[in-house]
Amino acid sequence: MKHQIFSEKIISWYRENKRDLPWRNTRDPYKIWLSEVILQQTRVNQGLPYFERFISKYPNVAALAQAKEQDVLRTWQGLGYYSRARNLHRCAKIIYSEYEQKFPDSYQGLIKLPGVGAYTAAAIASFAFAEKVAVVDGNVYRVLSRVFGLHDDIATGKGQKVFARLAQELMPEKDPDVYNQGIMEFGALHCTPKNPDCASCILAVECEARRGELQTRLPVKSKKLKVRSRYFSYISVFSENRLLLRQRGQKDIWQGLYDFHLVETQHSVDLDHLYGMDPLVRSLRHPGVKVEVSHEYIHVLSHQKIFATFYTFYPEQAGYEVPLNGGYDFHSMDQVLDLPKPVLISRYLNDTFF
Repeated sequence: MKHQIFSEKIISWYRENKRDLPWRNTRDPYKIWLSEVILQQTRVNQGLPYFERFISKYPNVAALAQAKEQDVLRTWQGLGYYSRARNLHRCAKIIYSEYEQKFPDSYQGLIKLPGVGAYTAAAIASFAFAEKVAVVDGNVYRVLSRVFGLHDDIATGKGQKVFARLAQELMPEKDPDVYNQGIMEFGALHCTPKNPDCASCILAVECEARRGELQTRLPVKSKKLKVRSRYFSYISVFSENRLLLRQRGQKDIWQGLYDFHLVETQHSVDLDHLYGMDPLVRSLRHPGVKVEVSHEYIHVLSHQKIFATFYTFYPEQAGYEVPLNGGYDFHSMDQVLDLPKPVLISRYLNDTFF
């Protein structure tokens, strides 16, 4: 199939079937950048309210750059992959201070920004500045592999280069930004991972996957890494209408977010084991201290599965002193609501206190 025919069909389909999304009605690189970062690892229907929330709270890159990281993380809460929010904030600061609040207007300039990879740089360059550069996401991999019968593994560097080269060759001279939007939308709405609508497809005649009934086998992607199981015992101390929390460090999941004192073990343990192994739990072992044990929460991340149990202690004495080093502090319930927290912690709080 000629490249021109392919791109013309995609553009024609897109103009008739595209969804009306706010980041498609603008050339503002800030809004386009924000939408692309949010939509990484996030579906459109989930990401849309977050995009609107960010634009309302931080209408431009200057507002985002001058915000506190804790506020940015709180606004991001629920989207997961919090490194995206930290990189977003860091990048905004650099654009604000080093680029006079203006985004570079080319792929080569954009990719130098922190946290901006090849995909995001291409998306901004294409959608904001109409640069003829291919945007390759999961939808594009799927469409190209099926239509052109490519069996290269998209999880490998070699396979990604094959797709990147073809994607760039297919770019039309006219309306490259519309074409990029079109092929991604076509993959999202029509050439879907499961049950693609092959019967009414604009590329049915040309599609190699349809001809060979390979739709379920393409694209080829090697298996994901094995999921690691982790067992968390959270110690929640509620005293004088306040909760004891700490901010997580930099060497694990949920960096910079707030949670409770954590005891991690190789398998699930009961309260008696915790009394014997943790100084905070030992300090709470008193007849006058009420304790509630939650059900087991299961929280799934990309390569981790967390099994968490919350132990909520209610010491009656005023001025309870925590037998731990710095980093822990009591927060009022209003403060707890405002702190950026992992979804797992919010689930427990909603079940227990709110």
